[in-house]
Amino acid sequence: MTHLLAVGGSDAGIAAALRARELDSTTDATVVLADEFPNFSICGTPYWVSGDVATEASLAHRTRADLEAVGMTVRSSTWASAVDVDRRLLTVTGPAGEEEISYDELLIGTGAEPVRPAGVPFGEPGIHLLHSMTDAEQVVAALELLPAGSRVAVVGAGYIGLEMTEGLIARGFDTTLIQRGPEVLSTLDPELGSLVTAEVRRHGATVLTGATVTGITPGGNGQWRVATSSASGDAEGTFALVVVCVGVRPVTDLAVATGAQLGQGGAIVVDESMRTGVPHVWAAGDCVVTHHRLLGTTWLPLGTTAHKQGRVAGENMLGGEKVFAGSVGTQVVKVFDLVAARTGLRHHETAPLDVSPLTRVTVADDHKRYYPGAVPLTISVTGDQTTGRLLGAQIVGERSAEISKRIDTFATALHAELTVDDVIDLDLSYTPPLGSPWDAVQVAAQGWERAAAASNQTPVTA
Repeated sequence: MTHLLAVGGSDAGIAAALRARELDSTTDATVVLADEFPNFSICGTPYWVSGDVATEASLAHRTRADLEAVGMTVRSSTWASAVDVDRRLLTVTGPAGEEEISYDELLIGTGAEPVRPAGVPFGEPGIHLLHSMTDAEQVVAALELLPAGSRVAVVGAGYIGLEMTEGLIARGFDTTLIQRGPEVLSTLDPELGSLVTAEVRRHGATVLTGATVTGITPGGNGQWRVATSSASGDAEGTFALVVVCVGVRPVTDLAVATGAQLGQGGAIVVDESMRTGVPHVWAAGDCVVTHHRLLGTTWLPLGTTAHKQGRVAGENMLGGEKVFAGSVGTQVVKVFDLVAARTGLRHHETAPLDVSPLTRVTVADDHKRYYPGAVPLTISVTGDQTTGRLLGAQIVGERSAEISKRIDTFATALHAELTVDDVIDLDLSYTPPLGSPWDAVQVAAQGWERAAAASNQTPVTA
């Protein structure tokens, strides 16, 4: 019987333990987690804050009872502090005090933690992060004490910041979103990001772009004064609550203590089998480097990737030879009535590759215009002018337009290393209420080919 031990009770750790149990029901799989929330959807926390998800318990992919029913042991509120690699012992501190747990194979799935900008008084009432279930509990409790119409600030307009802003507007708060970049959602090109910025403003939020928070100080009466600086000048506002969502960094202390090496983004170096190079120590999830099908290796923390990496690790910890197939960075987010998605590389992100990138933006209807309800999709396609290979795509459009389906088409093409012309040749479904004989993704691919032909091999910038 193999004793499999996973540190981290989120996507990677649970996926590894479940896969091992699927393959061999005699596997002794134990998951150690620092909080009380095994297998909860951290991505869903903004929707619990907003009220779209009725209860906190709804965010559990599987309950503790579900996990134990399939033979897993869950050790919650237990901190892993040290690893004796030679003796294969993990030192933990839990409700019963400090102890050592033996293992045959150890998975480190410690994930990522939120970036805490200097000068922000974290820990003070009214100043919050939103990353863990505990964070979400604290935010919900704080919001319930505020009267409707209270001013709330969100710092950072990435996925969580945008989802949080939408939720706050839905709950009736006067919300200001502060973003350092020229538009919200900096993972998109500004041309597409501007559509999302306009959508947030259309729904009543104040959006400060190109703005850097320079200080958060007490403003009296339980309020916080947030000072910002931008090209248009310095400004400040007073808010009852401030939520900071400015990114994450990998948690690697335990792995480093075992002798594991760090790579891009300070994440743990693993091979495509999720081995760290330390005997019997594996790692997966947001704490590790990502094998990318275009870039080779990068750091790209995504829940979908963590699930896949954990599954690979769980199989290999039992002697398998599974390989993580690699990511292309596919992401999607709903922002009010719009959906924004991307996959692959943006124009400037192709710099490490030996390519001649060209980016073309096309606007195409989501279905035949004569059928009621047709809406425009703004689609950006990036490809290599020399070989025609598809390198990336971005889409912004209304929620009804099946954006995720269409970005997945591009993602599949990237995974298969297709050319832009290959995308045009795909046999995609068609019916007038849902599409066109040439789907919108193919119209965008045709637009790219025309631009490539017109460029006469002269690189065109986005």
